[in-house]
Amino acid sequence: MCKLLLIFLASFLTSGIYSQQLSQVSFSSGSNLDYIAFTTDQGVLIRISPEGKILEWGNELMAQRGNYYDPKLQPFPGRVEYYDDHADSAYSGKVRYIGTCNITYYGAQESDGKPGKIRSIGSALFDYYNNFADKLIRGRIKLAGRLEFTWYSSFEDELFRGKLKAIGNTPITYYSSFDDKAFKGKIKSIGSISYVWYSSFDMRSGLKSGLYRQNVGAVTYILR
Repeated sequence: MCKLLLIFLASFLTSGIYSQQLSQVSFSSGSNLDYIAFTTDQGVLIRISPEGKILEWGNELMAQRGNYYDPKLQPFPGRVEYYDDHADSAYSGKVRYIGTCNITYYGAQESDGKPGKIRSIGSALFDYYNNFADKLIRGRIKLAGRLEFTWYSSFEDELFRGKLKAIGNTPITYYSSFDDKAFKGKIKSIGSISYVWYSSFDMRSGLKSGLYRQNVGAVTYILR
């Protein structure tokens, strides 16, 4: 009996940990952070903007052939609840539950531009750069779950400024102002994964070497 109880408890804890970890990071134009996404224990993706706003939630639809996904999520048919009109004014009307996943927000009494931003998804806590941070990154995500987000400052190469620099121990680099005009400013590497783009001398554009969808450190990085 005790053994069965321990197995159940371990399974429950593993499920909870999985459901509250960062699962995806997406960049638009192969350069700018578009959103991050958490996956719930029911397999629902919750997409979040760099400023801590929920953009959409649902399930990914994969093409029958190839590793291609519809950019728009399929609607989640399960339980969705919202904070009512009696809630704090900063999050009244915002989504409160997606399935079994509870979402909280910073209240109107918070300072540093936090009111209305996501405070937690399940047990994963969020924090943001305050008004004393570099002006390019004020209000952006600083912490999501156990991972710290760092950004390039105003003193970096002009094409790096304000871009995502690292998530936890995964650094992100970009091609600089001195590189070919066809790919300068685009992602050069994520962790140990390198990306090579077609140059202005090629007959085509886009990614030449590397995958648009790549798993790095248990997180799926997506270039669009």
